[in-house]
Amino acid sequence: MKSKQSLAQKINIIRASVMGANDGILSVAGIVIGVAGATTNTFAVFISGIAGMIAGTVSMAMGEYVSVNTESDSQKNAVISQKQALKNNYNEEFTLVRDKYMQIGISKELATNATNEMMKKDALKTTVREKYGFIVNEFTSPYAAAIASMISFPTGSILPLVAISIFPSGLNIIATFIAVVIALAITGYIAAVLSNANKLKSATRNIISGLLTMIVTYLIGLLVGMIGK
Repeated sequence: MKSKQSLAQKINIIRASVMGANDGILSVAGIVIGVAGATTNTFAVFISGIAGMIAGTVSMAMGEYVSVNTESDSQKNAVISQKQALKNNYNEEFTLVRDKYMQIGISKELATNATNEMMKKDALKTTVREKYGFIVNEFTSPYAAAIASMISFPTGSILPLVAISIFPSGLNIIATFIAVVIALAITGYIAAVLSNANKLKSATRNIISGLLTMIVTYLIGLLVGMIGK
């Protein structure tokens, strides 16, 4: 029977989805704004956005798959190494865990008792958690992370693509800027919630990076358009 995903695993998948959507918004917005700066041809702008969406979707999915696989391999190697460490020098590993609790203000007696109880219950799980910061057997699925990115990237990229396409020339660039700023504020806020970070700073940082991306690509597009003429 397949075990259910832990909360940490679910959060990692959600985080991959949020970041995939964020990258989709930012990447495709930069492409369509840049092309719109070079030409007023709506079809050319739309096609470039579609191409960016497809390329970004594949790239994000493959990148997430490789990244999570690499992390999982590293964690599995750490577990193997820790099994050997417990076998060769159990007392040293016990002391390491106990001292870690003492460093955060727990008395030696209480830290010793707590460590002894946890190590008796599951020495491997306890030492891996305290030394490496993850829980044994709670590895994020690379397939789930890749699928999450593969869905979220094009979902996020739809917004700038639609905004640049449906609004008339002269308004489409401004409309895209506004739509992207709102979307980046939302994804930045959600990312901060998942990471337990400052929500205002996260959203602001996300918006600023998006604005800079769009401004730079638009100016480059203008320059290319002028040269082309």
